[in-house]
Amino acid sequence: MTNHNQKSIEFQALNRKIIQGEFSGGDITSDAGVLLLRESDRKIGLTKAINKVINDPKNPKFIQHSQLSLLRQRVYSIALGYEDLNDHTQLRNDIAFQTAIDEEDILASQSTLCRFENRIDKKEIVMMHEVRAVPHY
Repeated sequence: MTNHNQKSIEFQALNRKIIQGEFSGGDITSDAGVLLLRESDRKIGLTKAINKVINDPKNPKFIQHSQLSLLRQRVYSIALGYEDLNDHTQLRNDIAFQTAIDEEDILASQSTLCRFENRIDKKEIVMMHEVRAVPHY
């Protein structure tokens, strides 16, 4: 009988760090699915496309988290069932989430994400609904 169980899954690297999913590493994260979302998003470019229609009034010199990382943090968490911002108190320290967002440090706090969500206006929401992701195979 053929064994179809894969021992590991390779993901795209983060700053030359190998990202590999295994089932023998202990309790590292309970949300490794976020890495699959990351891979899918990179292939279709959805968050990059949405990010382009959202006005970013902040000066990049004075911010800790880019608008794209805030958007990804919020989209990925909602996709995994974490719709409440208070979930980010714990998620911001999760290494799988940090990797999925392409960050190597603590992610944005719930208050930062709240400010991000509240500055998006109705016009941008309509434009976000019109975005068509383009696959990058």
